[in-house]
Amino acid sequence: MPEGPIATIIREKLTAGLSPAALEIEDDSGRHAGHHHEGGVDGRAGGESHFNVTVVSAAFEGQGRVQRQRAVNALLREELAGPVHALSIRALTPAEASQA
Repeated sequence: MPEGPIATIIREKLTAGLSPAALEIEDDSGRHAGHHHEGGVDGRAGGESHFNVTVVSAAFEGQGRVQRQRAVNALLREELAGPVHALSIRALTPAEASQA
């Protein structure tokens, strides 16, 4: 299934800001159907409002978990203020990803 417009924006911003070695974006909005905050970009039920993101980047070297999350949140500030209600972030260095 092709990515929706919000997932595409997330991919573009994280790619530009972090040059990831790997990036996985999962639209988890369907699991939240019926919640008062569903709807995402177009207001439709199950729309792009909840995401799970795994990003592997050398940019995370020397950073703790909180710093990594803040870096991702800063890149996606506009989306988090608008259509994205929830974002689960798994941010790893390449070395950490190879051990997982």
